[in-house]
This record gives sequence, structure tokens and C-alpha cells, in this order.
Amino acid sequence: MKSFIIVSLVAVVLVLVVLGSGAYNMAATEKHWAVTEKLITWIRENSIKVRAEELEVPALDEESMLGRGFVHYEAMCVECHLAPGKQPTELAQGLYPKAPVFHEREPVTDAEDKLFLSKKYFWVIKHGIKMTAMPAWGVTHGDESIWRITAFIHELHGMTPERYAELVDMHSSQHQYGIHDH
Repeated sequence: MKSFIIVSLVAVVLVLVVLGSGAYNMAATEKHWAVTEKLITWIRENSIKVRAEELEVPALDEESMLGRGFVHYEAMCVECHLAPGKQPTELAQGLYPKAPVFHEREPVTDAEDKLFLSKKYFWVIKHGIKMTAMPAWGVTHGDESIWRITAFIHELHGMTPERYAELVDMHSSQHQYGIHDH
């Protein structure tokens, strides 16, 4: 047992020396080491799962909810998460890790998977994610607004450029910063 403790302490010290030496490149133009990527992903996914598990998901399929969710998404999310038919922005291209591109995902049809994904989306939108450029929109938006964005993101899965353009035409100029439908 004593040997294990000594070896563990030496390993921790070596890791700290390597990391403190600047050997790990923090530039967004360089990918994480594979082990770092796996560790960060594992920590992030488990953290979100634990915190989102107890959320109560409201009905997300009401048309007014989707329209208002679109308005928020178009104003606050497109720069990083993109939209059907739009080219990647300079901001999106410079992010690491890259933000999820929701319209490229297949629609979720399994009710249990959709429920979990709703909780995950809501939690991430509300609280943000450290060191990813994902802001905590819960600081400026109430839960109702965040659930609307969540509802729209589900609709975004597999959405065509034509459908997105229709939504732009229907809802243009409706989002105002500082005025939120809580």
C-alpha cells in the first residue's frame, strides 16, 4: 500500500511538472491529446447527466413554443451552431471544441432518448459549459425561454434549408436583447 501511495504521488508530481512546463498546448488551433479529449468528454457528459436528470420537461411541441424558440436561436445561437443552408461563420470555424451543428443530426424518435436530450439541452443552454464558449443563457433568460430554445433545437434536427428560410421569413426581427419572455 505504501508503494502505491509513493508511486501515485510521483505520478501526480510528474504530471504537474509536464503541464506546468507548457508542454500542453492550450491553443484552440491544436486538438487535445486523445486521452485529454476522452477525459473531458467523460467528465462533461457525467456532470450534465447528474444535474439534468431531475428536470421536469414541459410539453415542447406547441407551435408558439417552436416559433419563439426559433427567434431566440436565430438571434443567439446561429453564429456557433449554424443553421440549414448557411455557411459556417468565422466564429464557428475558430471554435475548439466545435459547437454541435444541430441541423446535421437525425431527428430523435425514441421518447426516452428525446426526454433525456431535452433535459441535457435545457441544462446546457441554461448553465453553459466551461472552456467551450457556450454561454450560460440562464443569466439573462428565464426557464420558459430556454425550454423554447430546447424545443426548437429538436425541430432543427434534420431541418432543410428551405424550412429554415420559411422560419426566417415568418419571424424576422422579433428578438430583442434585454426583453425576454420568461
